[in-house]
Amino acid sequence: MTDVQPKQPEKSLGELFTDLSNDMSQLVRDEIELVKVEVKAEVSKAGKGGGLVGAGAFAAYMAVVLLSFAAAWGLAARLPEGVAFLIVGLVWAVVAAVLALKGRQELKNIDPVPQATVETLQEDVKWAKDLKS
Repeated sequence: MTDVQPKQPEKSLGELFTDLSNDMSQLVRDEIELVKVEVKAEVSKAGKGGGLVGAGAFAAYMAVVLLSFAAAWGLAARLPEGVAFLIVGLVWAVVAAVLALKGRQELKNIDPVPQATVETLQEDVKWAKDLKS
């Protein structure tokens, strides 16, 4: 006795187009989700860099205020308090420079192009071309 399995009917052209349409819709949804994930990661990096730049700007503001007080009190009274304010102001200036440089470095590391999405889109195009051939 031979084991003969019934032959499955071939899909109609309409069913094939429906399957293709569904597959393409799913592919587009997946690509959109990938873009969302990548953009969110880059925005997070931008926030960190922006925060460091902001902290550097605040430190620079403090340096200007404190150096101004130090210069004014140092010249007017020629007291050690002025020297103390000057030292504090210079420390703030160093802090401002370090924070601004770190923030600038963080901002340079941001990649606005979602690389993984670009790669998968290129693979999708290649796949579609291979199907066409």
